[in-house]
Amino acid sequence: APPAKKEFVIGAPAPKKEDPPAPPPPAPEKEMEKLKVSDTKETTKPKEKPVPEPEPEPEEEVTPVADDDEEDATFDPREHLNLVFIGHVDAGKSTIGGQILFQAGMVDDRTIEKYEKDAKEKNRESWYMAYIMDTSEEERAKGKTVEVGRAHFETEKKRYTVLDAPGHKNYVPNMIAGAAQADVGVLVIAARKGEFETGFERGGQTREHAQLAKTLGVTKLIVLVNKMDDPTVKWDKGRWDEINVKISPFLKSCGYNPKDVQFVPVSGLYGTNMKTKVDAETCAWYEGKSFFQTLDDLDPLERNPDAPFRLPVLDKHKDMGTVVMGKTEAGTVRRGDKLVVMPNNVKVQVAALFRDDVETSKIAPGENVRMRLTGIEEDQLQSGFVLCAPSAPVHVTQEIECQLAILELLEHKTLFTAGYKAVIHIHAVTEECEVIKIVHEIDGKTRKPKEKKKGQAVFLKSGSLAVVRIKTSGIICCEKYADVPSLGRFTLRDEGKTVAIGKVLKLKPYDGINQK
Repeated sequence: APPAKKEFVIGAPAPKKEDPPAPPPPAPEKEMEKLKVSDTKETTKPKEKPVPEPEPEPEEEVTPVADDDEEDATFDPREHLNLVFIGHVDAGKSTIGGQILFQAGMVDDRTIEKYEKDAKEKNRESWYMAYIMDTSEEERAKGKTVEVGRAHFETEKKRYTVLDAPGHKNYVPNMIAGAAQADVGVLVIAARKGEFETGFERGGQTREHAQLAKTLGVTKLIVLVNKMDDPTVKWDKGRWDEINVKISPFLKSCGYNPKDVQFVPVSGLYGTNMKTKVDAETCAWYEGKSFFQTLDDLDPLERNPDAPFRLPVLDKHKDMGTVVMGKTEAGTVRRGDKLVVMPNNVKVQVAALFRDDVETSKIAPGENVRMRLTGIEEDQLQSGFVLCAPSAPVHVTQEIECQLAILELLEHKTLFTAGYKAVIHIHAVTEECEVIKIVHEIDGKTRKPKEKKKGQAVFLKSGSLAVVRIKTSGIICCEKYADVPSLGRFTLRDEGKTVAIGKVLKLKPYDGINQK
């Protein structure tokens, strides 16, 4: 008996080596039986559920949709938007992020004074606002954002989460992770003489970021022309017009609809025209709205709360159970719901839901959430796995057919052909992949497939559009772009540079998944 006890305590992984491997297998089967039993009982009599875990019992009663009225205490009807701040290094993204939080009353004066003192000690007086967003010592010392900073603020009309993405080109993967969660892009451009030009010309991050944000599903863009207070600008209308004229055609070529792009002049350091409109003394010619007003007046996004639930896992950790973080891309989730984690097909239950650190009982689509799950260990999860409704799980595949727009290929790899290897970023997944076939090239003007001469090799150059088949090295979860846009958009990067953007048209279901 003692060895059996010991084996039970350890949990069976250790003894596998020397003991005969007969005892461990029954355990998962028994667990499965338990699950089955509890499942059947639950469907018939949800309240008398003899489950050893104490937590789910009271939560079970929240599961029926009928209890919607009582959930309103924690449920916030205001629309929630994720803003991602993108743009070249030093355009002032973190400073503007800090200024927003300060003006929205999320940071008290004492903290600001402390940051001002810290910045003075480092001879970087103009950086103190950025310290609100850049919290790590490394970021403060260099004045460069590395991680994607997060912060929340609200106005009377809406709630916002600010994602402050890094502008430096070494950190573009971090920026992709930030923009993949965003609904509205805020492109920050420095109006200072010489600074706008370096950020925008070839090799600057302004171009790549605007392009990436579009692929990642940011349809609405607010262009903040920052540093209007600079001595080289002094709120000069000529400079403002020049920037507008240069950027508008470029944004149009990225695929932004001109009516979804708005330009707002601001000063991030002094907070001019952020919350309240700039006064006529400072800037007589500007007749538009302040930044906050512009945000509040954006049309609400279309979101379907009744679609099958989808949440790509961005991050996970242990905290009294397994906690996952991510953004709800489709559908509504409630405490007590049963979900499935794909691609490893593990059934889980939602034990608790948090939105902005507040525990709630129900979460609508488009929110950033943390949820505590029962039924899965933390090491069974990876970022890029998707939590979904068991009735309609997400597609798992290793081969997709997609419409691909080639942006700019690398100088030493100027042709894009079958066999091209790259890294695919699709929602929170990063996976190596290979192009297996170029189905046909698309004519940019007519949007119809180009005819191919017999025996002609098919290859693509920078700027071309095509339908392409891609195979990934591992299995990934994704959807057709037509079904869930946020899970069907991707970028291809090669050697640290974005070479193409695309959307999933068809996917080949992965066979091994249903045999579990």
